[in-house]
Amino acid sequence: MTTERLVIVGGDAAGMSAASQARRTKDRDELEIVAFERGHFSSYSACGIPYWVAGDVDGPDRLIARSPEEHRARDIDLRMRTEVTELDLAGGRVRSLDLESGTESWTDFDKLVIATGARPVRPALPGIDAPGVHGVQTLDDGRALLDTLSRAPGRRAVVIGAGYIGVEMAEALLRRGFEVTVVDRSEQPMSTLDPDMGRLVHDAMSAMGITTVTGATVTGVLTGDDGGVRAVATQDAEYPADVVVLGIGVEPETTLARAAGLPLGSHGGLLTDLSMRVRGQDAVWAGGDCVEVLDLVSGRERHIALGTHANKHGQIIGANAAGGYGTFPGVVGTAVSKVCDLEIARTGLREKDARAAGLRYVTATVESTSRAGYFPGAAPMTVKMLAEYRTGRLLGVQIVGREGAAKRVDVAAVALTASMTVEAMTALDLGYAPPFSPVWDPVLVAARKAVAAVRQAGM
Repeated sequence: MTTERLVIVGGDAAGMSAASQARRTKDRDELEIVAFERGHFSSYSACGIPYWVAGDVDGPDRLIARSPEEHRARDIDLRMRTEVTELDLAGGRVRSLDLESGTESWTDFDKLVIATGARPVRPALPGIDAPGVHGVQTLDDGRALLDTLSRAPGRRAVVIGAGYIGVEMAEALLRRGFEVTVVDRSEQPMSTLDPDMGRLVHDAMSAMGITTVTGATVTGVLTGDDGGVRAVATQDAEYPADVVVLGIGVEPETTLARAAGLPLGSHGGLLTDLSMRVRGQDAVWAGGDCVEVLDLVSGRERHIALGTHANKHGQIIGANAAGGYGTFPGVVGTAVSKVCDLEIARTGLREKDARAAGLRYVTATVESTSRAGYFPGAAPMTVKMLAEYRTGRLLGVQIVGREGAAKRVDVAAVALTASMTVEAMTALDLGYAPPFSPVWDPVLVAARKAVAAVRQAGM
C-alpha cells in the first residue's frame, strides 16, 4: 500500500480543520499529513482578540481550540514557526523556511492545501510602521497591543477604520479606560450596512463616548521626538493618540498562489470549484480567508473573511483530499458584531450590492422591540429588509438594536438560502412568548412591510 502525503500551508481554522478531517478519514499508513504554520499558535480564534483586549477573555490560551501538541498527538506533523516561501506545483513540492534556525528545505507532496488566510490592510502612509501602531490579525498582534496599552504614556487611542474589527476594538479600548476616536473614510461606520443603518451605529457610538469621525481620509500617522505615535492626521485635522489600532479590514493572502500562477478572482482571492479544489488543478485545494466564494443571492464571487466559513471549508477539503466527497455551495454573507450593548447584524445584499448585481429592489424599514413592549427589558430594534422588485424574493436584511437583536438575522439567513419571498416569510412559525419577542417578531413585521412595498412598486 502506497502512503500519500498531504501538505497544508497554514495552521489555523481552514488548514487544521482540513488536517483533522483528513486524519479522521484516513490513518497514517494511508495518508501522511504535514502542516506548516509561520506563527506561534495554531487553531486559534482571531475573532476573540478584541474580547481578550477588553478583558472578557483570559488569553491567549483561552482562544486556542487545539494546540500544536494536540495535533501532533493525532499523527499530524505540524511544523510551527515555519513559513512556506514557494509552491512548486510542477515538481509537487513546497519550499519552507524555519524562522528560528534560518534553515530552508523542500517538502514533497501528493496533495496540497492552501490555507494562507488574510492579511490586514496596511496602507502605505507616513508613520504607519511607527511604534504604537497595531494591527489585530493574530494572537501575537493581540499580545503586542496589550503590551503597548500597559506602557502607553497617555490614555488616548485612535482606531483607523470602522468595520467589524474597528468598532469591536473601539469598545475594547473604551473599556480599558482610553479616550477613543474612530476615523473612517466612509459616510457612516460599518460600511457593511447601508448608510441609513450605519447612522444608527454612529449615533450609538457617540452616546457611548466614542468620537466617530466619518468621511475622513487618513493622510499619515504623526510621531514624536521618541519616534512613537503622537497623532493621526487626516486632510482636515489631527487626532492625538498614544496608541493607534488599524481596523481597516483584510485582503486575501495569496502571494504564494499568485507567484505559482494559480487563478485569482476580482477581490484577489483564490478561485475554487464547489469541492474547494483550485480551478484548473487536480490535487490542490484552498479554503478560508484566502479564497473567494459564491454569493448565493447575487450569483457573484465575493471575499468574506470569517471563521465560520473557514472551518466549513476545511471540513470539505479534508474529506475530499482524503478520498471522500463534500461540497461548499456558497454563502449569503451573514455577520454579527457589537459595540458595547449595541448589536449589529446583516445578511444578504446591501442596496449598493443589489445595484451592482443589476437587481431592482424595494426596501422596508421598521422599528420594533426585542420583547413584548410591556415586558421588562424590552429594547428597541431597527430592521431593514431588501426584496426584489416584482418577485418579492428576499435580498437582504440588516438589524441594529440592543439585546436579542443580532441573532434574529439567522432567520433571514435561512430564508435567503432557501430563496424565500418576503410574502412566504410572513407565514414563518417563529417562537413567541413575551420575554422573547412581540407577538409579531420584528423580522416578520419587516417582511409584511416589504410585501406591501413590492405590491405598491408593481402597480
